[in-house]
Amino acid sequence: MDKMTTAEAVKALTAYGLRTGLIEKTDIYYVSNSLFDVLKFDPETDFNPNGGQKEKLEDILRVLLDDAEKRGIIESGNASRDLFDTKLMGCLTPRPSEFLKKFNEDYAEDPCMATDYFYRFSCDSDYIRRYRIVKDRKWITPTQYGDIDITINLSKPEKDPKAIAAALTKKQNSYPADLLCHENEGYAGNLNHPARETLRQVPLTLSGERWYMQYSPYVYYNEHCIVLSDQHRPMKIEKATFERLLAFIDIFPHYMIGSNADLPIVGGSILTHEHFQGGRYEFAMAKSHIRKEIEFKGYKDVKAGIVNWPMSVIRLDASDKNRLVELSSEILSAWRCYSDPIADILSSTDGVLHNTITPIARKRNDLYEMDLVLRNNRTTKQYPLGIFHPHQEKHHIKKENIGLIEVMGMAILPARLLKEMTELKKAILSGSDIHSIPDIASHADWAEGFLKKYDTVSEENIDEILHREIGLVFLGVLEDAGVFKDTETGHAQFDRFIKSL
Repeated sequence: MDKMTTAEAVKALTAYGLRTGLIEKTDIYYVSNSLFDVLKFDPETDFNPNGGQKEKLEDILRVLLDDAEKRGIIESGNASRDLFDTKLMGCLTPRPSEFLKKFNEDYAEDPCMATDYFYRFSCDSDYIRRYRIVKDRKWITPTQYGDIDITINLSKPEKDPKAIAAALTKKQNSYPADLLCHENEGYAGNLNHPARETLRQVPLTLSGERWYMQYSPYVYYNEHCIVLSDQHRPMKIEKATFERLLAFIDIFPHYMIGSNADLPIVGGSILTHEHFQGGRYEFAMAKSHIRKEIEFKGYKDVKAGIVNWPMSVIRLDASDKNRLVELSSEILSAWRCYSDPIADILSSTDGVLHNTITPIARKRNDLYEMDLVLRNNRTTKQYPLGIFHPHQEKHHIKKENIGLIEVMGMAILPARLLKEMTELKKAILSGSDIHSIPDIASHADWAEGFLKKYDTVSEENIDEILHREIGLVFLGVLEDAGVFKDTETGHAQFDRFIKSL
């Protein structure tokens, strides 16, 4: 592989494009010449683009990137290489109109066929870098609420909650304004903004508005998609939100979709642009049963209940989606102004609102289903990052906001944990003083606590133990984020809110 020349790598890349259907036979000279132009490379006069070797995309791109770096076409460093390989793949990626023609043809036959094509296209074009995603660590932790998903993310940097909140007040004067704007489609990018030549979006009409669907380049779960507003406006949970979520379900009934809440701390990582996240995956929360059935006056046609989950979730099911929208809106309005000081819940302080909802919609058999997760972002001196946010003693594992994906039962843990857990494993097995090791000292109290639970800790079971205990910390994070705790007292507090409706 190291002996492949630049011209041979170009041939291999065009061969890859033919195999994946990104290009057709008649495109081969056009694409080859486009690649040479980007590479600023003049091939030999006898160059023939046909007959390229069948190689892995990652290996082909590495040859071209190394050559471009060696010849000074690009600067060294991962950021420059990511910008350049996206530009190369952009030479193979069909224009939006060509892509949409194929998508719409498939959708007319079957919505599943259309999303299958779209997802495969996003992977083949290298918008989703599969060779990086496979490096993420994933496992299941059994809990009393079901099996929750734990992932250590190796493809996206951890964001600080304070930086997320600060972004709301930052003046937007760049183009595109953020990573979720429709203007990103085809954007070349820069060192502060990833390249998007291979990004393609599907236009949607949700409740009379233009929205777009695309896939997440980090695919935390199967067919992880993002649905973004055509308008650059802040996140807002309102009646129209429920309408749009259910409208999306009508278009793609095999997908689930939800929205991050619209307030700092309890919202997601981008609050400046209204968007949803969906996909073809059943999260632990969706599998969880109803702990207590409830009934709302005037809504006997809507089945309702409190979900058996560490966070506070009301589930609604109905055959008429409009009834779900109406009831969801009433619950939201009631929660916005609800206070229960005994439960540390205040609807506002000094005019700043604290209550909101994380909504998730799906189809279950022939019924529309809406999960409403009650959220509160109040802070105190004891909990400066949020009362209902991961508490300080869990920050060594998880400090980020608990957004939509975590709410549903999937931990997105920072990449630093991979190295730290390797060091912690060595320290435990060697009997070292964890407090004295700077890189893992933050895990010392936690490790000392859980090690007491096990009679034997060895090379054979240490990985299983660490996985289990990390999962249990995440469970504790969800419990911290629950406004009404899963205790007798918490249940009584939850009942008080339901009765207030």
